[in-house]
Amino acid sequence: MTESAEELETRIAALRAEVRRAAASGDRATARQLRTRLRQAESAWDAVVLGSAAEPDAPEHTDAPAVPVREHVHRALTLLSVPSAPKLVLATHDAFFSGELQPARLTSLRRDEERSFRSAPYARPYYLCAALTTDLLSPARGVMAVSSWPLERRMVGPLSPRVGLLTSAIRLAEHLSVHPGEAGARLLWRLATSIPGVSGGPDALDPAKVIEAARAELAVHEDEDARARRAAARRAAGQLADPAAQLFGVRLGVADRRRIEVT
Repeated sequence: MTESAEELETRIAALRAEVRRAAASGDRATARQLRTRLRQAESAWDAVVLGSAAEPDAPEHTDAPAVPVREHVHRALTLLSVPSAPKLVLATHDAFFSGELQPARLTSLRRDEERSFRSAPYARPYYLCAALTTDLLSPARGVMAVSSWPLERRMVGPLSPRVGLLTSAIRLAEHLSVHPGEAGARLLWRLATSIPGVSGGPDALDPAKVIEAARAELAVHEDEDARARRAAARRAAGQLADPAAQLFGVRLGVADRRRIEVT
C-alpha cells in the first residue's frame, strides 16, 4: 500500500535521526545503508507530492545531473590529502578531474557546510570544514579541510604550509605517474619549482625525482610539525566541547584569545 505524504515525512524524519546517530557513533557502514533508505523515502515523497512517477510513457530526456560543488572539492582535497587553499583545490580539480568548478562557488561553500552541520549534525558522510590554527584553534584563513580527517590532520601550524606543499607535491607526482597528463604536469611543476633538487620545465619533469626531493626536505620538517599539530589537537579536544567548533573553529574575542594562548 502506498504511504501518504504525512507517513513518508514521519519516516524521513526518523531515518535522518538514525543516520545522525550512526554517523556520530562512527558506524559509517550503517550510516550509508540508512542514507540509501532515506533517499528512497525522499524519492517516494516526491512521487506522492509532486507526481514525479506519473506519465511513464513520456520519458523526459535530460542531461546527467551535475556533480555537486562539494563533491568536486572533496575529490581534490582527498587527492592532496592535506588542508589546502581554494586556489590549489581549483587547480588540482582542473588538472586531474572532469566537470566544471567555478571559483565563485567556493566563496560561500564553507559557510553552507557549517550551516548544514549545525542544522543536522553528522547527517552527511563528510563536511568541507576549516583547518584550525594550532595557537588559537580558530579557522585558518582560506584553508579547507575534510571533516573525516583526524583532528590533528586538520590543524595548521607555522611549518604546516611547507609540509603541506611537499606532501601535496608527493601526492600529485604519485598520481601523475599513473595518470599522466599535460595539465597535471604543469601543476606539479608549479609546486615543485621551490623544492631543492628539482629542475627542468613541466615537459621534462620526472615525477619520481620530485617525490625523492620532496621526501628529503619533508624529513627535515615533518616531525616538528606533527608534534605541534598533535598537541593542538589534544587542546582542541579538551577545550572545544561543541563538535561544530572542532570542525569549523571558534571566533575569539581578546579575553578568549589570551586564555587559549595561556592554556
